[in-house]
Amino acid sequence: MEFENSIYSLIPPVLAILMVVLTRRVLLSLGAGIVAGALLLHDFNIGATLKEIGTIVKGHFIADGALNEWNVYILLFLLILGMMTSIISLAGGSRAFGEWAISKVKTRRGAQLLTVVFGLVIFIDDYFNSLAVGNVSRPITDRHRISRAKLAYYLDSTAAPVCVISPVSSWGAYIIGIIGTIFATHEITNMSAFSAFIQMIPMNFYAVFALILVFVVAYFQLDFGPMRKHEERAFATGEVIDPEKKAAIGEGIKLEESDKGKVGDLVWPIVLLIVSTVAFMIYTGIQNVKGLEEPTAVTLLSIFENTDVPKSLLYGGLVGLAAAILFFLPKKMGAASLGKGLGRGVQSMIGAVTILLFAWTIISIIDSLGTGKYLAGLVDQHMNLAYLPFVLFVLSGLMAFATGTSWGTFGVMLPIAAEISASTNIELMLPVLAAVLAGSVFGDHCSPISDTTILSSTGAGSHHIDHVMTQLPYSLVAAGVSAVGYLALGLTESVWVGLFVSTGVFAIALLFIKKLSSKNSIAANSIKA
Repeated sequence: MEFENSIYSLIPPVLAILMVVLTRRVLLSLGAGIVAGALLLHDFNIGATLKEIGTIVKGHFIADGALNEWNVYILLFLLILGMMTSIISLAGGSRAFGEWAISKVKTRRGAQLLTVVFGLVIFIDDYFNSLAVGNVSRPITDRHRISRAKLAYYLDSTAAPVCVISPVSSWGAYIIGIIGTIFATHEITNMSAFSAFIQMIPMNFYAVFALILVFVVAYFQLDFGPMRKHEERAFATGEVIDPEKKAAIGEGIKLEESDKGKVGDLVWPIVLLIVSTVAFMIYTGIQNVKGLEEPTAVTLLSIFENTDVPKSLLYGGLVGLAAAILFFLPKKMGAASLGKGLGRGVQSMIGAVTILLFAWTIISIIDSLGTGKYLAGLVDQHMNLAYLPFVLFVLSGLMAFATGTSWGTFGVMLPIAAEISASTNIELMLPVLAAVLAGSVFGDHCSPISDTTILSSTGAGSHHIDHVMTQLPYSLVAAGVSAVGYLALGLTESVWVGLFVSTGVFAIALLFIKKLSSKNSIAANSIKA
């Protein structure tokens, strides 16, 4: 029986997602999806299934006879970041920064707004955003009794939504590259790919409203859905994580912290991490541009289009770790204490690394089954053009949710959307491309198997499924508003009408949410606190 490119290709992601929701055991659920997908690929031949899984896992580390630098460097960066965070904490930097933040940031509202601002400032890459901002913000939010689930929401909602509308980011460069190819294929010469990307920013309704919602949630302390439970516990008891789930995120080991810590013990390693990572991104980008077969001008766009993100993260992480150790040494706590700190840092990231490996594996299985192609093929069949932006938004969301990758969805759906527009109404080219980008980020946001979602929960130190379930209602609000906007856009063929209608719906939704949240004592108390 043929399972590829058919409805059966949905079985692995749907099985994994349902099991995650029902059992809240991520590895078991992902493992079930992996095994189910491999069985489908090989007609339930056990030997071939095990061989397929082994080959995929090996491919995460060795590809085409060489080191798989992208995957390996990302994993190493996670371990290095864990060690760096642990050493900073051991040196007393986290405690000192928390005490300083308490003296400067007086309210829970201020702590949350500061976290959101941090997320907007660091827009170069979503991986880097989630992990770096998480490490900077965690001491502040912990001191103000803000749950880790809430912090993870802020990290996730200021990572991909910012990167997808920033031309000077790894995401922007990737998208602009795809658009350039699309324009060349369809002989579109009246605008450049860069110009098209800029024009599409206000059309990316999900990214726009997700970012606005983050600010509104932080300012008005809007806690609804499962998030309310986590905020109630954190505010009342100071338990920012469910006590029963601490071991699941690597917080089981406690080490003695120095009482001589200074704010600089945290700030300078983080600053050096950021500066060195950006510097390496620029350097590797320049080197790669110069190494291209076809001569290309060295511009900021071409640099970020060709930069080596994993290598830059690894090198920047090593600089940050070295800085953390240098600031730790004057505390004279001994080599044994340093070794334990490094060990705790590695252990704190084992859970994230394992989940990421499982997520990569199921993504490979899903790709082999052609899940994305099957979903994309549903679009190109007797469609009323008025509903095209809406349908592409929804379908891209489903695809990204099921496959756990927004970039993969970009690669499949953007050319399809462009093909439909070019053959029907070229005026809809930019709106439908923007709808794909918006839907892809939405689906990626909600997917428990998305690496961005995993890294956001890791950066916040939140239990992964807690992050997925608490963020979902907020994502659905932004998605619902966006869907109405794309319907209005398609029916009127006016981007501004779509934006105006969605803004009106967003305002109504906020009034309802604010009224709902006003019944929550935390919302009222935390504004005063």
